[in-house]
Amino acid sequence: MTTTARASRRTRIGLLQVCAAGVLWGTGGLVVTFLHERDGFGAMTVSAWRMVIAAVALIVFATAARRGRAVLRTMREHPLLVTLVGCGTATYQGLYFVSVLMVGVSVATVVSLGLAPILAATWEHLAAGTRPSRRQVAVLAGALSGLVLISFAAGHGSAAPSDEPALGLLLAVAAGATYAGTTVLGHRLSQQVEAIALTTCATVVGAIVLAPFFVVAAVTGAPVLTPDPVSLTLLAYLGIATMALSYGLLYAGLRTTSGSAATVATLVEPLSAAALAAVLLGERLPWLGVVGGALILAAVVALNPAEEYPAPV
Repeated sequence: MTTTARASRRTRIGLLQVCAAGVLWGTGGLVVTFLHERDGFGAMTVSAWRMVIAAVALIVFATAARRGRAVLRTMREHPLLVTLVGCGTATYQGLYFVSVLMVGVSVATVVSLGLAPILAATWEHLAAGTRPSRRQVAVLAGALSGLVLISFAAGHGSAAPSDEPALGLLLAVAAGATYAGTTVLGHRLSQQVEAIALTTCATVVGAIVLAPFFVVAAVTGAPVLTPDPVSLTLLAYLGIATMALSYGLLYAGLRTTSGSAATVATLVEPLSAAALAAVLLGERLPWLGVVGGALILAAVVALNPAEEYPAPV
């Protein structure tokens, strides 16, 4: 196998890892909605549990895999970037989960991810002094067209969960911008450190950022924990599968995939979220949503992650 072929294979594996992370993320909104309706958990309380559980799981795994020194070295050598990535991750998921409770799973997911590829690609090309190729423009246009169709389809047939849908949409937009910035920073850092070390450090920082919401919930009389085994299992799933595992896959994929390509690849998240919402929550997804999903899948398949920076301007 030639060097070019090996590089192409690595980038494709990286995209698959990012797509797998997107599929796992797509289940998170539904679990948060279920926990809110079943146990009365607030979005920030669930976000805090998700981060804390993930941080504990990652520390245990890193220690068992003898990567503890790599984790400490990453925090010591890149304290600012690690802190920014961790804070960005915590902020993004908090904003996203609040918007889920306000405008629904499908709409919140679509809007929060819709801006990310545009912002990430714009930043990368501005930083590199390049312009996007026709292929990149076509892929992005196809992906965003799919998002628009899914958003339109998801907005029909299901009422907004709260009486402040505009605020929910604004929070989803803020979540998308935060996600784009965090992905770009994570891509830069993933080139210098191991994926497990980056994931562990960023998650621990995020857990510290969100931990005060336990106190807020307790002071306001909101539920902080439940003895129900089903809810505890779902909290564990959120932390281990949709946080520890998914972000490990993301940062592993970012080692061989650009940040902009990764944000396009994670658009499989709204596909899984919309499909599950239609089945479990009764959020109808008509034929426009199916067409939108097909466009997103076609855009992901057409991605060429090796083509990160085309011709200079």
